[in-house]
Amino acid sequence: MKKVTLVKSLICAKPNQKLTAASLGLKKIGDFVLHQEGPVLDGKVRVISHLVSVEDVE
Repeated sequence: MKKVTLVKSLICAKPNQKLTAASLGLKKIGDFVLHQEGPVLDGKVRVISHLVSVEDVE
């Protein structure tokens, strides 16, 4: 499992970055979600890598 946390604001983000964050379930700074590891998650995190932090969770 991976913990994805939104650490920067989405205000000045591009529309596709806002949609990617929404698809992960992130709305406000400090929101976090747990997701299974996989290529889909890796691709989404790559799009908004400058806005999120990712941690491995057991």
